[in-house]
Amino acid sequence: MPAANLTRTEAEQRASIVRGPRYEVLLDLSGRGETFRSETVVRFEATPGASTFIEACSDAVHEVVLNGRTLEPHAVSDGTRIRLDGLDAENELRVVVDARYTNTGEGLHRFVDPVDGETYLYTEFAVAEANRVFAVFDQPDLKGSFRFTITAPAHWQVLSNAPTPIPSPSATRSDLRNGPSTAVWSFEPGPVISSYIVAIIAGPYRAWHAGARSADGRDIPLGLFTRASLAKHAEPDVMFETVQAGLAFYEEAFGVPYPYGKYDQIFVPEYNWGAMENVGAVTFNESYLFRSRVSDARREQRAIVVLHELSHMWFGNSVTMKWWNDLWLNESFATWASTLATSQVTEFTGVWATFASDEKTHAAEQDQLPSTHPIVADIGDLADVEVNFDAITYDKGASVLKQLVAWVGLDAFQRGVGAYLTAHAGGNAALRDLLDELERASGRELGRWSELWLETAGVNTLRTLVETDAAGTITAARVEQTASPAHPTLRPHRLAIGCYSLGDAGLARTHRVELDVDGATTDVPGLVGLPLPEVLLVNDDDLTYAKVRLDARSLAAATTHLAELRDPVARAVVLGSAWDAVRDAEVAASDFVRLVIGSIGHETQSAARGLALSRLELAVGRYLAEEHREQIAAETGDAVWALAELAGAGSDAQLQFVKAFTRIAATPAHADVLGSLLDGAIKLDGLEIDVDLRWELVIARAALGAASDDEIDDALARDDTAKGRQLVETALAARPDQAVKDTAWRRVVTDTGLSNDLARAIADGWRRTLWPELLASTVNEYFAELQSVWASRSFTMASLVVSRLYAAPLVSPEVAAVTRAWLDANPEPGPLHRLVSEQLSELERALAAQARDASDLSGDAQ
Repeated sequence: MPAANLTRTEAEQRASIVRGPRYEVLLDLSGRGETFRSETVVRFEATPGASTFIEACSDAVHEVVLNGRTLEPHAVSDGTRIRLDGLDAENELRVVVDARYTNTGEGLHRFVDPVDGETYLYTEFAVAEANRVFAVFDQPDLKGSFRFTITAPAHWQVLSNAPTPIPSPSATRSDLRNGPSTAVWSFEPGPVISSYIVAIIAGPYRAWHAGARSADGRDIPLGLFTRASLAKHAEPDVMFETVQAGLAFYEEAFGVPYPYGKYDQIFVPEYNWGAMENVGAVTFNESYLFRSRVSDARREQRAIVVLHELSHMWFGNSVTMKWWNDLWLNESFATWASTLATSQVTEFTGVWATFASDEKTHAAEQDQLPSTHPIVADIGDLADVEVNFDAITYDKGASVLKQLVAWVGLDAFQRGVGAYLTAHAGGNAALRDLLDELERASGRELGRWSELWLETAGVNTLRTLVETDAAGTITAARVEQTASPAHPTLRPHRLAIGCYSLGDAGLARTHRVELDVDGATTDVPGLVGLPLPEVLLVNDDDLTYAKVRLDARSLAAATTHLAELRDPVARAVVLGSAWDAVRDAEVAASDFVRLVIGSIGHETQSAARGLALSRLELAVGRYLAEEHREQIAAETGDAVWALAELAGAGSDAQLQFVKAFTRIAATPAHADVLGSLLDGAIKLDGLEIDVDLRWELVIARAALGAASDDEIDDALARDDTAKGRQLVETALAARPDQAVKDTAWRRVVTDTGLSNDLARAIADGWRRTLWPELLASTVNEYFAELQSVWASRSFTMASLVVSRLYAAPLVSPEVAAVTRAWLDANPEPGPLHRLVSEQLSELERALAAQARDASDLSGDAQ
């Protein structure tokens, strides 16, 4: 059942009435049915005589008692909200309901491990899903204390935001013949927090414990928890060491001690997100438990995620937004802060290059969609929030914060953040509160900066223009700034320009100028009098958020000598500029393919290598002209396999090239190589065909039509786990057979019993194809089903259908035309219209890129 859609107006009205809620919640999680009993007693202050409501999304409401008055459930509850009339100054509300477990990663998710049959539970309450479990005023500025009493099987772990108590035997201990014995965990009231960061985790999780010392001398207990069947992959030393180093870093950077009494990290199954910052009980996607060898880039990403969630304990949890329009500030700050922390306290010191390649590129891509919005988005209701968990909220916001740090200085920024956290500790705040502290710390007025950067949409383009004399000396230089007609704002930028020249050390920086840029043109006197370098790189060191265009001379030198460009951040800026130009149909996709193939073998940064390979895959799959796509795809596969063979034995590069080959393989000969790797006929020194790589090989062969039933069955027999059962579905749906594709598509659309992860796995297999025409049969049915799917499914499951079952690999004008017609006829609901419009925008980019590539091809032919 979709939850009620709270509007901002309703939230503001309720916050003017209700104050200081204190919750006591009793949950019985010992049963085996689809529902569980939930009893809530909430005490709160209110405006006498006023009316409001409390959320309680439930299967059945058994009891509602307000200030001693028993209310008829059917008269006051619609299944999602309970109306409360005639409030007193001090109120006590009792609500008893049957709530439902989910398999969608929302509310209280229940999962049964196929390895041992054990049940695992966890909650996910963002954006406003706590009301699926207990009655609650489910908005961020009505912070409350939560005291849980939970009955569950006695052999389970039960966790929440407060420290875990010693369980006591249940008063209604069941007979062992009828089921396991139960126990009761009676928690003390937890910290006063917003409902979306409350957590309950229950099940026979394996546990590890450690500690950290806070700046104010407290010992902070640390916990780590996984399913029993995944315990051998836990890496507790890595997880604890990262948190210990991060906690010390943030305490020093912010000048504020860790604000809570414990810090648990729990890996949970079938999770929709990477992680969630529940106070003292952070939940992580199990994909960060590495069952097999992974690239250094993947380990770097896990470190960033761990530190991202940790930073939220200060920024977002202790000080929380008043309403969801400041969601960006929570997430952007955590993304920026975790990148800084990762560069300082982990082995991944080059993470800012990853930021330049990954986060900023994703931000700019999102910012050029028709659904782009200001960083400070207009959030009218919860439906608006759900679709704003996007690259504007996370990546553009973090990129702009990086620009703000450059604008005011790191020291001033950290002092201002510390003052903000101290002034608003335990409460709610808004963007203006942070800007006030940053202005005091830096002396810079930030009103105009905020207006231009945070309250307008779109991305600027920057380029340098120079004049030289006959000797090649720069006589004039300026930075030109442009914006798209749809979003014409020009912004102030603090940026650097680097001069790079070829020498014995490769393409190295010989001079750097840092300056403020504002308006359409800004002179750069610091370059005048210098010899014109081979590469003049605007936005050197990646200080600002903008698209970058190199002049023709610099572009030619930078792309020709990209492998010799020693600075990883500079390489990221250059490659990001090239990729953006491909997406803008300014550079042919085939040229980008040649650039990556020619340079990737020399890339030393794992994350940069992985990102370049993923963009190579997209360019080959969707951006090449049809006339030579098959030929270039075959040549690209050959080249990537050759790079794998040439890479050092057991190296990170070897692993990444082999994994990329499984995604790029396009011919029967490639399928044979994959098969030979699988059966051991081909061996690469240092490369183990472990469980996850085996699946990648099998899925790739399935997509090429080469994997037999026995081959797929063997892979499952070797890995009959929850993950293995998902991957076998991907392999089966990837087969290039019309009936297989159609069945997989309809299964995801119509089978409401599929869990979130299983539906994703099938959809991923359906979309995996070298023959996009196989997806054409579902195009009309897709649009016919959208409105009913959106109305009947939760946001997670509905958006999965919208985004993953659109025939994106089928790059055709016909699909674009059908999509436009549906959008014209279906302006509402807004979030659904937005998600479909984003699919169309990416399709139109692919069509334009193919046309540009074809144009270059015809020019070459002439």
